[in-house]
Amino acid sequence: MAPHAENTPVAVVTGGARGIGLAIAHWFLDHGQRVALLDIDGETLAATERALADSGRVLAIVCDVADPAQVRPAIEQVAARFGRIDALVNNAGIAVFKPIGETTHEEWARVLAVNLDGPFICTQACTPHMLKAGGGAVVNIASISGLRASTLRAAYGTSKAALMHLTRQQAVELGNVGIRVNAIAPGPVDTAMAKAVHTPAIRAAYHEAIPLARYGTPEEIAAAVGFLCSPQAAYINGQVLAVDGGFDAAGIGLPALRQLQAG
Repeated sequence: MAPHAENTPVAVVTGGARGIGLAIAHWFLDHGQRVALLDIDGETLAATERALADSGRVLAIVCDVADPAQVRPAIEQVAARFGRIDALVNNAGIAVFKPIGETTHEEWARVLAVNLDGPFICTQACTPHMLKAGGGAVVNIASISGLRASTLRAAYGTSKAALMHLTRQQAVELGNVGIRVNAIAPGPVDTAMAKAVHTPAIRAAYHEAIPLARYGTPEEIAAAVGFLCSPQAAYINGQVLAVDGGFDAAGIGLPALRQLQAG
């Protein structure tokens, strides 16, 4: 497939400057597609654009996904540059890990704005361009924290649970016009951020709770996203796929059972 052909698919990835978002961008590029990266961190985004060194297939735009006044012109810029939009990955997200009583309203509101409003705004902006291209696929990056509650995650977990339901609402309505919408719920992923904030004790506790006994990789999340955006997933719509090593499936007592198995 010629890299600059008008019929070459185009994917928009929010939060694409680093981590899981960048791994997703690499998946699309590795599969011959063009990619627009949206991120609020202009410095990191510029460095990523330089590292990718593919100006014909990569467009980087500084954008706050929670602000419709920034999202609309950003998406119009993507459409003007590439001529189409086929996939949207709503990956941009933030987290505040504090006890409920210490989480300020401003922190709560900002987490909901980025993690929930962002996917709503970006999907709304991309939909007309997907329709012009004959349909498309949206993948919302939720979290295992939206499926099971935990401490210090009132804002983050609630935003991701709401995003899962938004996914279903979008899938029911947009599926009627040829746009599939699904969500990925990653478990712990071995990103630079996780390496920086997860102590050895936290990592050990996760390993005990996850049947595969390890963190996922950004590339594994990207592969799942890519599948859901591909023609191979043409009849998958409105689903939440936990990519978590079995974390959500596991109940209490798993470490003790492992000890029995080892014995």
